[in-house]
Amino acid sequence: MFKSPQQFLLRTGIISNKEYISPEYLVLQRRGWITGTVGRCPADVAPPPCWEVSLTPIGVETFHDLIPKEAGNAQYFNVPVASRQLIGISGISKSGAAAEVDFLWKWIPLNEVGAALYAGGVQYKSTVGFRQYDDGWRIIEGGAPRSNQGLDDALKNAEPAP
Repeated sequence: MFKSPQQFLLRTGIISNKEYISPEYLVLQRRGWITGTVGRCPADVAPPPCWEVSLTPIGVETFHDLIPKEAGNAQYFNVPVASRQLIGISGISKSGAAAEVDFLWKWIPLNEVGAALYAGGVQYKSTVGFRQYDDGWRIIEGGAPRSNQGLDDALKNAEPAP
């Protein structure tokens, strides 16, 4: 999870109003990277209004090297924008063969889009569960939220550190 970059799904063409006014798309609009005009909603997109979204010339320049060359005229693009950096371990509690580890981490933007979407200075606090086996400790995958949670859940439930 820490080694995989955070992906942003950029959609152009007709998108819903909910997506167009999402925080991520508002950032892209403020940067002048995308523009949208009211468009007709297809049957599978509701409720109106819908937006015909396209990259502006500045947006094309910004995203040019971030979109895979084989994408062609696709309207969906996965763009790597940030990676997680472990700052440190802030606590460990152990009970028998189970343990919980509290840790701090932050986003590291990988490019201009990542810098716009992820505040690099904000630290997050997460807790992940471990279980001891005869060959060592392992992260609990898909554990219960809050207690003995797996790494994926810990990162989803992260809170800004005080």
